[in-house]
Amino acid sequence: MRREDVRPLLQRAVDELPEPDLADSAWAGGLTLRRRRRRTTAVVLAVVLLMLTAAGILVAVKGPSAGLTSPDRPPSHPPGYVPPAGQIAGMDFWLAPPGGSEPFLDRLSTPMGEQLQYPDDAEPLQAQPVEQIAAVVLTRTDRGFRPLLLGSDAKWSEADVLLAPIATGSPLSPGSVAPSGGRVAFPQPGGVVVVESASAQIRRIALADQDIRSVSWLVDSERMLVSGPRSTYRVAINPAASGAQEVAPIQPSVDPHAATSPYRLDGVAGQVVLMRSILRGWTVDDTVQLPVQSWTGQTFTSGNVAARLFTATQLPQVPTIASRPQVVAAISAVPSEPSRLLVLGETPPATPPPSGPSTPDAVRERDCCAVAGWYDASTVLLQVTGWILSWNLETGQVRRVTEVDVEAVALGPGLRD
Repeated sequence: MRREDVRPLLQRAVDELPEPDLADSAWAGGLTLRRRRRRTTAVVLAVVLLMLTAAGILVAVKGPSAGLTSPDRPPSHPPGYVPPAGQIAGMDFWLAPPGGSEPFLDRLSTPMGEQLQYPDDAEPLQAQPVEQIAAVVLTRTDRGFRPLLLGSDAKWSEADVLLAPIATGSPLSPGSVAPSGGRVAFPQPGGVVVVESASAQIRRIALADQDIRSVSWLVDSERMLVSGPRSTYRVAINPAASGAQEVAPIQPSVDPHAATSPYRLDGVAGQVVLMRSILRGWTVDDTVQLPVQSWTGQTFTSGNVAARLFTATQLPQVPTIASRPQVVAAISAVPSEPSRLLVLGETPPATPPPSGPSTPDAVRERDCCAVAGWYDASTVLLQVTGWILSWNLETGQVRRVTEVDVEAVALGPGLRD
């Protein structure tokens, strides 16, 4: 066969082949792929459904956390949160702003205003009753002291009673205002004077001891602890109505300001205790590991947290040069709830010396500061030289409340109204 005969033969063979249907082939391939995808999806859905069913059974049997581990998340904090500076005796502590910085702190607004001063426009209490006492101060006269009551409406009223000085001077105790905000009590030689702020009623209750220095109310505002260095009494305001004895001697306290209810913090390093008030005195509720040299002022309680200020022995965490750190201890009576500390240290010099120890610009000496009460359930009020400050336990933030231009002040629940 010749070469030129091959091409015609190949062309004839190709012409006799049937023409393929490409559309049918593509459609058949698509159907096969779709069936394969549907089978895969069905298998995946079945596996997921099986896993969810197994998880549901596990949760029902062992609880919501069984077998489930949540990812690590940073703890959430309230606005204005300040992280603690470290720990002392296993408790978180915060550093208070240095002395001299108080005017520049954020302010907590109260009826006391920017500055607490003696008023010159106080009305008689009979004419202007006070429903909720925010603060009490005493004006000194030639014959004694007169009480001035600041109401939650920021108006001042003067009680018609003349108070005698006590052994320490002014007859105003840090715990003078009742928790109800409607009564205030004043220690007096050989007794206690109680003023009803809504009715202006005055009553005097006689006591055997002539050296009375401290008043601390029970939470019902119907009874109080009245104390001196040699004796302590539980006093009922309305004994006929309550059935309680009007005056009952109880376990005395060497430090009159330590006699508080419902809790008291007392003792020195190695022997610090949180005590709970009972009928005839106190019982130890818990021991507390704190470097206490001495205590100042009264213990004030909010819920299960008792707060009092102490002068520390030594604090390696907060070194000082010319003074001892002052520490506000907010101790929880519930082990599952944290206790917290606020340390008031020295103010370092603005310009440190080139060599040798630096002399601080300001120091806080013993008795410069004391807990003054609670603003709310989580905010401690404390008095430092010339100021009332607040410390929020949840955020750690310290704010100024007011500048103090009076000799002494007792705070009441009317501050937050």
